[in-house]
Amino acid sequence: MRSSRSRESDHEVVEGAHHVKKITKLFAGLGAAALAFTIAACSSTGGAQGGDEGDDAVAPGTESGLTIALVTHSAPGDTFWDIVRRGAEDAAAIYGVNLLYGNDPDGAQQAQLVQQYVDQGVDGIAVSLAKPEAMSSSVEQAVSADIPVVSVNSGADAWQDLGVLAHFGQDELVAGEAVGDRLAQEGRTHPVCVIHEQGNVGHEARCQGITNKVPGTELLYVQGSDMTQVESTVTAKLQSTPDADVIVGLGAPFALTIAQVAEGLGSEIDVVSFDLNGDVAGAVSDGGISFAVDQQPYLQGYLAVESLVLHHDGGFVVGGGQAVLTGPAMVDETNIDDVLAYAEAGKR
Repeated sequence: MRSSRSRESDHEVVEGAHHVKKITKLFAGLGAAALAFTIAACSSTGGAQGGDEGDDAVAPGTESGLTIALVTHSAPGDTFWDIVRRGAEDAAAIYGVNLLYGNDPDGAQQAQLVQQYVDQGVDGIAVSLAKPEAMSSSVEQAVSADIPVVSVNSGADAWQDLGVLAHFGQDELVAGEAVGDRLAQEGRTHPVCVIHEQGNVGHEARCQGITNKVPGTELLYVQGSDMTQVESTVTAKLQSTPDADVIVGLGAPFALTIAQVAEGLGSEIDVVSFDLNGDVAGAVSDGGISFAVDQQPYLQGYLAVESLVLHHDGGFVVGGGQAVLTGPAMVDETNIDDVLAYAEAGKR
């Protein structure tokens, strides 16, 4: 299935969905939350940080008055993290939290951001652990300082060892295997899995999951910070590998670029996307992308902030020591109409 357009969206959680369903019953009023909360992002070098006061919106009860930091490995322009951040903003607005935000794709710089928030004495930290070895020292410093820490998105195999309270995300190996199962059922024998961030344990796990189900899977490494290089590398690969029958992008902007490259070459190869945004949802609807894997990043940001508030107010630990799975959910032509509007609105 090929086309030129792009967008994104997500649907039905496969494994662990029962965790999210139980938790999300607590959020009946979530959709009505005002988006009147603003946060300031760090520079991509991690040398600066910022945050703005939230408004006075609160959940049932009193305003928390807490300051919580969200620190991710987001690279500039990655729309996935806009959705995570929006979920965190909405929870912060509801609970009266002052939310600080910092991001850097470099593990050492991201760790430095965490340390800066520890030094500020924030009340809680939510952090992605794409590069756990680089992050371990700063996270352990936070825990030693009695600052509660939860992880989001990345770190499913590392969070417990670091003393983190809870993890919100999808099991990337399980997600990869779900994609691999689907590709195997479709008769695929030579997928190409495009990794745009070397050293990211989540990316490696996704491709490993596909390989577990389709042994002929080939890995292609690109420099995610340079989309021109991504285009040229994918172009060369498609031209030199005519027997490749599907190509998998591990992020919405990259899947969209891959789809555009394939169309420009007149290739009939199918494109699959991990993660959603409005453009990927549109591409699924138009046939330019076969299907997308949605890990529901909005929930990751929302639950991270809410869980830290609940821990402060009652010592609660969401998940009972187990990761709270927000995905994977498969979005294709059978369910795209259910999620397209939410994706276009930046919530899916």
